[in-house]
Amino acid sequence: MPIVPDAKDWTWVLSRPCPECSFDASSATPATVPGSIESMIPRWLAVLRRPDAAERPNDDTWSAVEYACHVRDVFTLFVQRLNLMLTADDARFADWDQDLTAIEKDYANADPSEVGPELAAEGHEAAESFAGVPEEDWGRRGLRSNGSEFTVLTLSQYFLHDVVHHLHDVNG
Repeated sequence: MPIVPDAKDWTWVLSRPCPECSFDASSATPATVPGSIESMIPRWLAVLRRPDAAERPNDDTWSAVEYACHVRDVFTLFVQRLNLMLTADDARFADWDQDLTAIEKDYANADPSEVGPELAAEGHEAAESFAGVPEEDWGRRGLRSNGSEFTVLTLSQYFLHDVVHHLHDVNG
């Protein structure tokens, strides 16, 4: 059974803590973002070592491997968006259909032993990318296709919520 696409606008997490995963965006700062990313990588790898990592808990919820594939791709996407914000004034982000990506990349049949190293590599790159942002660039702006405006700081907070929230989803 196909997963029902998530069409929610999650930007509200920038103004209040998430009641599901308890992430509080205001706690993420330029100094803490890289370490937060790095601290989650071993937890994701542990999730992928579970014997049931490839099994969906029910018909309308991704498996842990599918969530890990999504997070791997989120790492890649947000490094691209960060780089765009650092190099282009008033950067604009194209839409990303996460559900179409899941189908096109066949998340449902991914091998946990391959996804783990890929997630780790992309996560380390994301941490390094955010660590390399000069202090004066944390206020640079970008726009998502739906008009949501981000600074590099709020982009990092929004991004971190995604990774934290999905780790919560898989009890990691």
